[in-house]
Amino acid sequence: MKHIVLTGGGTAGHVTPNIALLPGLRERGYQISYIGSYDGIEKELIEKEGIPYYGISSGKLRRYVDLKNLSDPFRVVKGLNEAGRLLRQLKPDVIFSKGGFVAVPVILAAGRKHIPVIAHESDMTPGLANKICIPYAAKICCNFPETRQNLPEGKAVVTGSPLRRELMKGDAAAGRAFCGFDESRPVLMITGGSLGSVIVNTHMRAILPALLQDFQVVHLCGKGNLDPSLDNTPGYRQYEYIGSELPDLFAMADLIVSRAGANSICEISALAKPNLLIPLSANASRGDQILNARSFEKQGFSVVMEEEELQDSTLLEAVRNLYQNRQTYIDTMHAANHTDAVTMILDLLDEACGA
Repeated sequence: MKHIVLTGGGTAGHVTPNIALLPGLRERGYQISYIGSYDGIEKELIEKEGIPYYGISSGKLRRYVDLKNLSDPFRVVKGLNEAGRLLRQLKPDVIFSKGGFVAVPVILAAGRKHIPVIAHESDMTPGLANKICIPYAAKICCNFPETRQNLPEGKAVVTGSPLRRELMKGDAAAGRAFCGFDESRPVLMITGGSLGSVIVNTHMRAILPALLQDFQVVHLCGKGNLDPSLDNTPGYRQYEYIGSELPDLFAMADLIVSRAGANSICEISALAKPNLLIPLSANASRGDQILNARSFEKQGFSVVMEEEELQDSTLLEAVRNLYQNRQTYIDTMHAANHTDAVTMILDLLDEACGA
C-alpha cells in the first residue's frame, strides 16, 4: 500500500485542499497520515476526518522586525528534528504539502531522506514558506497561469485548487432552513476567511440596515467576532465558523462578499457565485490577495474593492450593482475552463510514487 503524508497549516486555506484529496486518495489505495502543528486549526479539521495526526513544533519566518524572530528559528529547528523522526517512523512514499510554515520542517526533512514531494502554491506568487520548499519539490501545483513565471522551469503545473466534492452538492433549501430564511429576498453571504476580518465585518455591519431592505444576510465573521447586539435581527444570521453546512450556504447564496484568499475565490468561481472581493491590504500582508483578486477581476469573475477604497456608501452601491449585473458574472464563470485539480494532483502523486 502506498503511504502519503499530507502537511500544511496555519489557516483553513492550508488544510481544506488536503481534505479535498482524501476521498480520491482512499479510492486509489493510499494509507494517509498528516503532520501539522501541535494545536493549529489543521489539528481539529484533520482529526474530524479520522486521519492519524502528528504534531510538530512550528515557527514563523518573518520578513519584518519582531521579538519572536529570536525564538522562532529554534522552533523551526526543533520541528525539523521532530519531522525527521516522524518520517523515519512513517516511511511515506510521497509527501503533499499545502504550505504554511509548519510544512517547512517536513519538506526539509523529506529532502534529506529523498522522499518525493508535491507542493501546492495557491497564490499568484509563492509565499516565503513555499519559496524555501521549492528546491525540494518534484512538482509545484498552482492556481494561476501567471504563477509559472515565478517557479523553476519544468516544475510548475497549473492544476487549480482541489475542491471538496461535497461543496458542489449543496442544497439551497437546506441552507435557507438552517438560517431561518425564506425565498422572499435574495441571500448575500459575507465571509472574511477562516480567521475573519474585522474591517470587512465592520463595514458590512455598518450598511446592514440598508442591505436588509434588499437581501437576507448570512455572515461568517470568524472566531471571536460575533456581535450579540445583532443576534435577533430579522433576515440576518452570523456564525463564527461553518462546517458541514457550508455547501448548503453556498448553494443558497445569490452573491458573496469575501476576502481574496486563493482557495476561497477558487471555490466561489467554481460555484459561479457573483462576488465582491475585498483583498487583505498590502500593509497587512505581502499583497498576494490583491494579486489574486485582480486576476479574477481581469477574467471577469469578480468585482474588487481594496481596503483603502472602502466607504460605506460605495460598498453598498457596489453590492447592489453586483446583484443587478449578476448574470454577466455567472455566465463568465460558467464559461471558464475549470480544471479537475483533484485528479491532476492524484496523478502527480501516483507518478511520484512510481505507480
